[in-house]
Amino acid sequence: MPAILIAIVAILVVAPLVRIFVSTLTPDGLDAWRTVLASPLSNNLWWRPLLNTLLLGFGVATGCLLLGGFLAWLVVLTDVPARNFIGTLSTLPFMIPSFAGALAWGTLFRNDRLGGSPGFFQANGFAIPDWLAWGLAPTLIVLVAHYFSLAYTIIAAALSSVGADMIEAGQMAGARRSRIFFGIILPVVTPALIAASSLTFAGAVSNFAAPALLGLPVRMQTLSTRLFGMIETGQNERGFVLALLLIAVSATLLFFSDRLVSGRKAFTTVTGKGGRTKRFALGVWRWPLFALAAAIGMMTSVVPVLVLAASSFAPQSGALFSNWTLHFWVGEGGGEIAQGQAGLFRNPVLIDALFATLKLGIVVAMTTMVLGLCLAYTIVRHKGSLLANALSQLAFLPLLVPSIAFAAAYIALFGAPIGPFPSLYGTFALLVLAATAHNLPYAVQAGRSVLGQISADIEESARLTGASFLTRMIFIICPLAIRGLLAGAILVFVKMVRDLSLVVLLFTATSPVLSMVAYRYASEGFMQFANAITLVILVICLAASLLAHVLQNRVQKWKQ
Repeated sequence: MPAILIAIVAILVVAPLVRIFVSTLTPDGLDAWRTVLASPLSNNLWWRPLLNTLLLGFGVATGCLLLGGFLAWLVVLTDVPARNFIGTLSTLPFMIPSFAGALAWGTLFRNDRLGGSPGFFQANGFAIPDWLAWGLAPTLIVLVAHYFSLAYTIIAAALSSVGADMIEAGQMAGARRSRIFFGIILPVVTPALIAASSLTFAGAVSNFAAPALLGLPVRMQTLSTRLFGMIETGQNERGFVLALLLIAVSATLLFFSDRLVSGRKAFTTVTGKGGRTKRFALGVWRWPLFALAAAIGMMTSVVPVLVLAASSFAPQSGALFSNWTLHFWVGEGGGEIAQGQAGLFRNPVLIDALFATLKLGIVVAMTTMVLGLCLAYTIVRHKGSLLANALSQLAFLPLLVPSIAFAAAYIALFGAPIGPFPSLYGTFALLVLAATAHNLPYAVQAGRSVLGQISADIEESARLTGASFLTRMIFIICPLAIRGLLAGAILVFVKMVRDLSLVVLLFTATSPVLSMVAYRYASEGFMQFANAITLVILVICLAASLLAHVLQNRVQKWKQ
């Protein structure tokens, strides 16, 4: 069993990365290295996209730390009103696809530089400068609005571990608030700040949707969009080189951030004495800061959804709240609206994409959780062994690889026949394999967290009675671990439904998914269709989360 698992993980994770590296060592691959790094084309192929990528990465990480850290401090360590309400609003943006924010931004701030229908503000008399409508600035704002909730979650968890006894000791010693913050609170949460900055940086540099929708129209390229362009135009070797360089950029930062955290002095904050959280009194600033936090939450989670909803009913972006029509949802084709295209639920392509997306999400969730459970079981039961360490490292390797680069690696491995096996490019099977491998770390982590709480004595007793491995897994391990497994499966399902970066290179006419169809419509100027599809994706994600909550309450009734 362990040998089989190592072979499976090696094929799913290691083989594509090795294959994409080997592909760049051929004569065409070596020529691609020279073209990308040391040729007259290098500035457009590598250096300028690298600069834009790094600016986005560091800008998003800084913005997320400031925004997420401020909200986490406000919710955890102050007496601000309605803390739960602010905390809920602060976690919602990460559930919304990043391309939803980009579409909402375009609906509001698009100007007439590129022709077509202007956005809401310009159509109503407001002059929108190019730098605000397109390029680096709007992309940065959209990505900060999307990823800051990830930073908030990490920092809030760290701040909640800061015991009241430490803060009160500082107050008794006469320390001012600034001294307490910089001398007590900040050192304790530094690992969380580093983790939040590295994760948001990695998310920003690998993000494809926002730079593509807001940057490509004005030729602002990042490594992810340049990689997509190379593969889409058939320049595979150059695309593979860019994929390896993108992996190197992301992995280097994650490596140094991990070394920075592991090399610093640790602080013990959770003891048997200090379980309380000290909240600072805001005084007259309670309600102004509440209003500011609520405005941030509404602008980053509620307003984009309302804009998308209004746009899906409005014939023109300049009149979002008048002359509404259901044509973009259920209208028949052949009329003057939308160049005669039928509405969302009358378009066979969109119906096929809806079912393909649901099918892909369910299948990937099942395959990922089954494989993740087997890996987690082996890692937990052989903890500390060479086998467990090897499996753990291999299973978490996809975290270092940006989604679009991982898709490029799968094209390199499975895009051509391998011996008697045919090419998988353009098939549903390739989407499932790539998605299963890329989401494996989340499944393994979910499995390890629940299996670590199940005593080995229970399984040992069953084994002594003659129960086989399969019997123990079905009747003992799975029922006890089902809550965590369902949570992990829903997480994988939601990621697949709203993910664009992974499927953008693997998408074909025979394997449509909603996120890619929405991107295509937005690229062609049909914003109402793109926004309507995005709303469908949001509804699916919210329904999946609700279903997970209901199932978790029902599958373990013995705990009630």
